[in-house]
Amino acid sequence: MAAIELRNVVKTFGPITAVDGLDLNVPEGICLGLLGPNGAGKSTTMRLLTGQAVADSGDLHVLGHELPAQSKPARAEMGVVPQLDNLDVDVTVEDNLAVYARLYRVKDVGAAVDRCLDLARLRDRRRDAVDKLSGGMRRRLLLARGLVHEPRLVLLDEPTVGLDPQIRTELWTLIGDLKSRGTTILMSTHYIEEAERLADEVAVMHRGKIISRGRPADLISEHAGRQTAEVYAPPQRLTELRVSAEAAGLKVRPAGPAIAIVGSEQARDGAVPEDAVVRAATLEDVFVLLTGEEAE
Repeated sequence: MAAIELRNVVKTFGPITAVDGLDLNVPEGICLGLLGPNGAGKSTTMRLLTGQAVADSGDLHVLGHELPAQSKPARAEMGVVPQLDNLDVDVTVEDNLAVYARLYRVKDVGAAVDRCLDLARLRDRRRDAVDKLSGGMRRRLLLARGLVHEPRLVLLDEPTVGLDPQIRTELWTLIGDLKSRGTTILMSTHYIEEAERLADEVAVMHRGKIISRGRPADLISEHAGRQTAEVYAPPQRLTELRVSAEAAGLKVRPAGPAIAIVGSEQARDGAVPEDAVVRAATLEDVFVLLTGEEAE
């Protein structure tokens, strides 16, 4: 059975269409990365799944429950880790967990709190006020709070946005542990490396729709081939090279101060300059080709 089933879902905000005929199916037991640029509709999709927003049209089912009519029982079986830190700073670490355990009617609140403190590696900070924690500790607590009732499905909305690389890696380790237990995860992100490291499948979202989906390796093979050649040169030469490569039928994307000739293994003699840096094709190549936006 699918944990999430969305069919032709539309959500508008005035003149803005945030979700535009979205179809999304998430089987139980996988981690699906919803990868897209800012404004692609990822967070709106999360809000629809949690009942914080109501679709204008379409069919939504989560864990067998129809939304929005059955949002309450659906929420009881899912854990939500929001993009923004909404921890209660006026109480202790363990109190933040205990309040949520009671809200979800966990039978043994004490055991649930201890389990989540261990998960977040915060047992020695259990009686500290939340405002005394570092940014990384608060993020770990947010994740643990979403798991306090051992949900069947976890929604992670940009779980590491704004964090420095070390803290991001700590969160990836916790999410990887959760994934290894077979918990179904839907994770929205605009970080390429995050999607590559954690997701079994990646769904690329752009302008409110899924425009491609598959395992990262399959998406790379389908859209970017095997190799990418990066060329660093003055702007005028880059423009000339791009025109020449595209005239030869090659895909070219911007790459900061360079251009990237994607699928360069298919190039004929002279289409790729000798001073190009050749590397393996990546999910970043796919992302930029499909969305037209630079990756992070």
